[in-house]
Amino acid sequence: MRSSLIRLASASPPLPLSVQQASIQLIPPIPLYRRLLRAHRTLPPEMRFMGDSYIKSEFRATKSTDNPLHIIAFLTQWKLYLDELQATSIDSQGVWRGKKLDTEAFERLSKEQVGQLYELMHATKDVWKSPEQLEQEAQAAGVAESQPIEKA
Repeated sequence: MRSSLIRLASASPPLPLSVQQASIQLIPPIPLYRRLLRAHRTLPPEMRFMGDSYIKSEFRATKSTDNPLHIIAFLTQWKLYLDELQATSIDSQGVWRGKKLDTEAFERLSKEQVGQLYELMHATKDVWKSPEQLEQEAQAAGVAESQPIEKA
């Protein structure tokens, strides 16, 4: 009896050795989904809306996935995103700051993913303008409005 207990105990996985290893542990989909939405509460309203809608669409799209490798990869990446969001979501001025895409991660992207990232970059250029750009556009619009319209 004693030897079977020892074998049973040795078959169980070892405890995580570091905080990073412990944070990589998977969370079931529904609690992870809820925690992601809660973490987005700290974001500015525009970013929260975009992030929440993206999370909802991604979780809906993978709801019917049967491949365990895809499910584990999906949950792992969302867990890493949650950890990153909770660790560095707001800086000292109260503004959310992202991080640059690693070159290793960029090299692993497929051609389709690179194309989507390129489209996203161009779509967000118009949405996220610097205060200087917004001020210049406002001044240009003000000058155009203040000039009288000539009648033909």
